[in-house]
Amino acid sequence: MTVTTPTTAGPRPAERPPADNERASAFVGLVRVMLLGFVRDRGTLFFTLIMPLIFLLLFGTLLKGAGTAHVEIAQVGPVQVLDAVQGDGRADLEKVLKITKFEDEGAALEKVRKGDLDALVEQGPGGRVVLRYSASDQVTAGSVRAIVDSVVQAANQAAAGRPPAYTLSPSQVEDESLKPIQYLTPGLLGWAIAMGAVYGASFTLINWRTKRVLRRLRLAPVSIGSVIGARVMVNCIVALAQTAIFLVIATMPFFGLKLTGSWWLVVPLVLCATIAFMSIGLVTGSLAKTEEAANGINQLIILPMSFLGGAFFPLDGGPGWLQTVSKLLPLRYLVTAAQSVLSRGGGVMDALPTMGGLLAFSAVLCLVAWRFFNWDDV
Repeated sequence: MTVTTPTTAGPRPAERPPADNERASAFVGLVRVMLLGFVRDRGTLFFTLIMPLIFLLLFGTLLKGAGTAHVEIAQVGPVQVLDAVQGDGRADLEKVLKITKFEDEGAALEKVRKGDLDALVEQGPGGRVVLRYSASDQVTAGSVRAIVDSVVQAANQAAAGRPPAYTLSPSQVEDESLKPIQYLTPGLLGWAIAMGAVYGASFTLINWRTKRVLRRLRLAPVSIGSVIGARVMVNCIVALAQTAIFLVIATMPFFGLKLTGSWWLVVPLVLCATIAFMSIGLVTGSLAKTEEAANGINQLIILPMSFLGGAFFPLDGGPGWLQTVSKLLPLRYLVTAAQSVLSRGGGVMDALPTMGGLLAFSAVLCLVAWRFFNWDDV
């Protein structure tokens, strides 16, 4: 029989702390893994790097020529301070001022009211230079006043040693009570309508598809037209509620919105725009598989469209190609038509073409959405 004598375990040697080079190697490895994960995640890469670059290029282009104002005015009949500028002075003036001559004061004034021209200049009695501008865009209004005033001052300085021969008499074509809220409301309202309709349609479609609601509706004894009609009705009710809230708050004495013209035409405009923006949401909801993906696509569409559509600031100083891109966006037409009927005295003919265009746009987008539509989450 063998007797095993137990050995007495001595104290365990202390663990060797990792060397500095091992710590550095582990840190470098973690950094490498994290960088590879970032690069391979296309969504994170796009919204972290690419999208900010897009906005940098966008704003850089928009503001490239911001240092030099360029406005368009109507000259009614002979105006001595403008006609007397010749040679190099005329070339410098035309860099910032585009002058279109009119004989009919009423026709020129109507173009100023509609925003086709920025101001009207005519010769008044006693050396008075009459300037009538639109206050719907205060930046442009300030520019045109400054330019015409500088021309008047230059004409007075040329007659050195004599009393000033000319005086500027500026006035706005709208009611003098016009406030900034008068032209801010249409743009912000259009942006809110676009956000609500696009997100409402896309998120609803994705939720119904992922939770198998669409499959149940397909098998239920109810027509597809009824389902779509109900969804459109809900979005239209929400849009009308948004419009009512905007107008109620804006017309409070604190803000002082004064509705002019056929302002009620904003209701059919909003309804047509809601259908148009819902069609965008149907396309994004058909293409995206998750709400996160739809949110990214929607932001990529709505944010540039809001800036390029004139919802936040006018694009009068932008380059020609940018103006062309802006004319392809539905939000631009909603904002322009809403400004016309709410604050510029516009009527049915200012809103009707926009409503038709928005409905045609929605028909095309609905066909695209139908092409990519799926009943199940596949």
